[in-house]
Amino acid sequence: MTAAAVQTDGVVPVPAGVSVSVRVPASSANLGAGFDCLGIALGLFDEVDVTVVDSGVEVSVTGEGAGQVPLDERHLVVRAINRGLAAVGASVPGLKVECRNVIPHSRGLGSSASAAVAGLAAAAGLLAKSGVAPALSDAQLVQLAGEFEGHPDNAAASALGGAVVSWTDTSHEGDIYGARRVEVHPTIGAYAFVSAVESSTNETRGLLPDTVPRADAVFNVSRASLAVVALQSDPSLLMMATDDRLHQPYRAPAMMPSAELVARLRADDVPAMISGAGPTVLAITDRELPDWAVGTAGELGFSVLALDVAGPVEVS
Repeated sequence: MTAAAVQTDGVVPVPAGVSVSVRVPASSANLGAGFDCLGIALGLFDEVDVTVVDSGVEVSVTGEGAGQVPLDERHLVVRAINRGLAAVGASVPGLKVECRNVIPHSRGLGSSASAAVAGLAAAAGLLAKSGVAPALSDAQLVQLAGEFEGHPDNAAASALGGAVVSWTDTSHEGDIYGARRVEVHPTIGAYAFVSAVESSTNETRGLLPDTVPRADAVFNVSRASLAVVALQSDPSLLMMATDDRLHQPYRAPAMMPSAELVARLRADDVPAMISGAGPTVLAITDRELPDWAVGTAGELGFSVLALDVAGPVEVS
């Protein structure tokens, strides 16, 4: 019996044969000024089918990540399923997990957060269908996914949909992660300029200084606050609201094509920013891209996706 199938005294098993399907959106974090606290769900989806089986763990992956991720209990979706079940005193004897991935990996579009949310949402679905324990709430999804990620911005966006304001409360023995959804103005959409190369969040985070000038901190607080207004009710403010002094200037030397594309887009009044830790560039706007944008992006090594703002993770 594999590690995923181990049961302990007092743990209620979900019976074999229960199955769920999950559709989870990509996400982008920071949105310029809102470092580690703002995020948005994007209309690019991974799909996961989960079935409880009598024993063992079987994982299949097609699309992004195929041939690069473990196909056993170490797979992030499997770990998230087990963590979600354990949170309410449940378990499974075994799992069959089929992943159809579209979200690019290591590009700043929240692929790992989406996988964690997919697994936790699948756990919630298995609980709801089997009735062996209460299903996970949205708050639990955000908390548990935040534990996998170490911060809740991407995960909260994929879990709740729309845009999110997230936070971490470190005053307790363990970090408490929270988030609230922000309804996005219906005219706002997104363009993802997806880089052909990958980036490591840990490496790019390591480029950030431990302290920043007070003026820069005040600048970003004002712009992040303004972003909530821009996203909800006044898209004309998006250019100003997505300006940033805390992280993108320090990361630019590690992703010069991304920094160059952001600069060119913003020079033409397109609210563009690095998506998460990059190297993907994201534009959030209520306008069409300028005629030159797609061609120039291609020359710099980016493909362009026009995306809607997505709703929350779906379970059926």
